[in-house]
Parts: sequence; C-alpha cells; structure tokens
Amino acid sequence: MHAPEFIYKIATEAAFAPARSTGTFPGMPVDAKDGYMHFSTAAQLPDTLRLHFAGQDDLVLVAVRTAHLGDALKWEASRGGDLFPHLYAALPLSAVAWEKHISVSASGACDLPEAVR
Repeated sequence: MHAPEFIYKIATEAAFAPARSTGTFPGMPVDAKDGYMHFSTAAQLPDTLRLHFAGQDDLVLVAVRTAHLGDALKWEASRGGDLFPHLYAALPLSAVAWEKHISVSASGACDLPEAVR
C-alpha cells in the first residue's frame, strides 16, 4: 500500500493542548485503551467524524506527515475492512504539518479545511 502524504488525528482541544508545550501527543483516552493511536485518511475523515464526534465543537484536526512516523505507523483493517492508519507510539509534534479547530454538528456534518487532501 502506498501511504498518503498526510493522515489526520481528531482530538479535543483539552487533550491536545498540553502537547504544544511537551512536543508529543500521547493520544485520546480511546487510544490508550486500544494500545495505539487512531488516525484517518482524508477519505475516511467524514465517517470518523460522523460516527465518533457528532455534536462536538471543541475539536482539533491535526494533519500529520506519514513520512515522519517510521515503523510505528501500521495500516490495519478496521471499519468495513478498510485499512486505517494506527500509530504504535506517541505522536511527535515535529510530524504535524498543521492543526485547525473544527466543530461537528449533531448530525455528524463538518466543514473540513481546504487543506485536507
């Protein structure tokens, strides 16, 4: 599989804020529970937002350069058999290209930044 240039992490502002001073993001509670950090590709983002973040407005969408993650990034079958990016390490902020605040409506709709590709 050819990895895309970017994958995306969705986090609450409260969970992500400390990473800006420490330089690493350990993930959300679900990541700690599952043993790896969940990411989505650009194509997977709309369903991930709808299924897991509907009605939330305190979110940060983080674009991460896949080339900076090394062997800790694995592509594994998940929802519907689709291959999802999973990171078996904390996220180094040096791999982050950009972050944007987003809100998801109660129906799960979200206007994604134009930079999502």
